[in-house]
Amino acid sequence: MNVRDANPEELVNWDARTVDTPGGHVLQSRAWAEHERTSGWRPRFLVADDEARVLALTRPWPAIGGGSAYIPRGPIPEADGGELATRLIAVSDFLAADGIDVLAADPEVPAADAAFGTAIAAARFRPIEEIQPSRHRIRLPLEGRSEDDVFAAISKSTRQRIRKAEEVVTAVIRFDATVSASGAGDGFGSPGDAPSETAEVALDRFYDLLLETGERRHFSFGPRASFVSWWLTALSAGYLVYLEAWGMRGDPVAGLILYRHGRRLSTVHSGDHAKDRDETPGALHLLRWRAIQLAIREGCMEMDLGGVDIEGARREPHEGDELYGLYQHKRSFGGEWLELTGAHERVSDGRGYALGRVLQRAQRVLAR
Repeated sequence: MNVRDANPEELVNWDARTVDTPGGHVLQSRAWAEHERTSGWRPRFLVADDEARVLALTRPWPAIGGGSAYIPRGPIPEADGGELATRLIAVSDFLAADGIDVLAADPEVPAADAAFGTAIAAARFRPIEEIQPSRHRIRLPLEGRSEDDVFAAISKSTRQRIRKAEEVVTAVIRFDATVSASGAGDGFGSPGDAPSETAEVALDRFYDLLLETGERRHFSFGPRASFVSWWLTALSAGYLVYLEAWGMRGDPVAGLILYRHGRRLSTVHSGDHAKDRDETPGALHLLRWRAIQLAIREGCMEMDLGGVDIEGARREPHEGDELYGLYQHKRSFGGEWLELTGAHERVSDGRGYALGRVLQRAQRVLAR
């Protein structure tokens, strides 16, 4: 299989082939490419013989030439495992011939797809620690199911929490560029229904909520400006939805960010104020249910409830594990554990890779 750079005409419908298609991911979009360009990555828009599109982000090493590359959540798994592996290997060969010393990729391929794993291992790809927060995820199949069907399959205790939250959460505000003039839909309010009238204000405030949640769950996050800038970009492109729950005191108590891609809605970030849980119990349960309702109304094939594995524990959580409570919470909605192959890398020039990493680390130290 041969690979080449995309021509201008092929960039016109790039997102239709990488984001909107089943299995697509927003991190293969042109919007993500341009966002990453601002932090030093050089996007390469590639096309394979089978017309598949692949976004690769490249970064040169300081001073010595060569560089590294990353295919974020790609190539898109629209082919069977063997064909997808052939595509990934071809992209790796193409970039290596162009001076890239190491390529990392983390397509969302089920671990049960032995053909993919066997083929990339034979091509000298090796497993690495995840680049994105989680390796595996919890999915809720939606195809052919109504809201009543899905709600009935939710655990009794979670249904009770949702109903209780509907009594104490005064509004679920939906920030979404795709909302029609007819309104945000049953169960949702529009931004004008709450004091946070702009998405920028709401998302900036959500970053603070995310920091608070991260401290409780031992997560860390990058700079505010980068996060909020990307959220606003993805929102304007129609690839991001932000749901914000408001409490009885007239302020937001919980938030949930979703990606819209690949005929699914995917949980990206969620958080709530611990101090508000007594007054507005179940706020996050309600937000997840509203997200599921939205996914059903949009005809999604599934709701992606996100991951619950962390570095050092890339497996289904067990009782006593740090994220076992979050795992139970997501499973209570009827979600299924989906084990994925995870991130891999292929080194084409070991000496260039080793020296490049040393120089890259030195550059970061000097920049502090």
